[in-house]
Amino acid sequence: MNKITAIITSTLMAATMAGCAHHHTAQTTANGNPLNFGEGLRTADPSAHVWNDGKMYVYTSHDEECQEDFWMKDWYAFSSTDLQNWETHGPLLSVDDISWADNYAWAPDAAYKNGKYYLVFPAGSGHKDRVNPENSTKWMGIGIAESDSPTGPFKDVIDAPLWTSPYANDPSLFIDDDGQAYLYVHAKDHDYHVIKMADDMRSTEGDLIKMDMGGYEPKMEGPWVFKRDDNYYFTMPENNRVLSYYMAKSPTGPWEYKGEFMGQEHNSNNHHSIVEYKGQWILFYHRWLDIDSACGRQRHSAAEYLHFNDDGTIKPIKRTDKGVADFSSKTTSN
Repeated sequence: MNKITAIITSTLMAATMAGCAHHHTAQTTANGNPLNFGEGLRTADPSAHVWNDGKMYVYTSHDEECQEDFWMKDWYAFSSTDLQNWETHGPLLSVDDISWADNYAWAPDAAYKNGKYYLVFPAGSGHKDRVNPENSTKWMGIGIAESDSPTGPFKDVIDAPLWTSPYANDPSLFIDDDGQAYLYVHAKDHDYHVIKMADDMRSTEGDLIKMDMGGYEPKMEGPWVFKRDDNYYFTMPENNRVLSYYMAKSPTGPWEYKGEFMGQEHNSNNHHSIVEYKGQWILFYHRWLDIDSACGRQRHSAAEYLHFNDDGTIKPIKRTDKGVADFSSKTTSN
């Protein structure tokens, strides 16, 4: 009888320990990627900002299921304090609200100035003929919308693009410490250019300025500029795939190329933003993943921690399933 009891006790203890071990593994491998922005909601091109209310806001483009050639119609935002539980806001603005475009609601950015929130966005019209490019009629421009709230509704108050030539998309707004706003874009024959925004944020000042990139100017999309300490960073998807960067002591350069910090995945495009939140630097980006889709891989927003070397250079980053799932515990411990 004692032997049987000992066997039963030993078995129960082993089961309990296995259960504890399994529970511990589940905790340490908790998935944070892709970000939980809502079931069935496909998002890309995340632009992250921390506003005065202390929340993280991520502004995104919105992929429609099985959409044709990136024909996208509206923009969304998501807010959180722990980077795990997100509140959905939107659509913030739709191409139906824009008189000068009817398609291509691509990568947006946002800014806060003069007591207003600004959504800067690309949109366009026409059709891109990928078989016979000479027949293409596609055009894209940059618009800017205003709101009293970070979650909108946003209104295209100038009812026009900021300019009509050159063709442009992928806007990135950076406001320097002195309040001057700079707009960086991906534009036809005008990559690695910047233009100043007027103080009212409703127009530009002067012409697009060609920046000194130190002699290295690969094909690029989606610039993102930020400042840390006294260093400015010009980051981008190099060759539309690999995230790489330059550094400078001014928002207009001259820039020094520093190399890659995130490699390509599935030979697909990437688009990102970088922001500090509660003492942690975070990279937001998108991944092409096959998650409950009839069309194979679709785009999904994700996030990773970003770290710097002592000299200010960025340490290489690998994609993970965990992402920033432990953000609350990291910030609590700090």
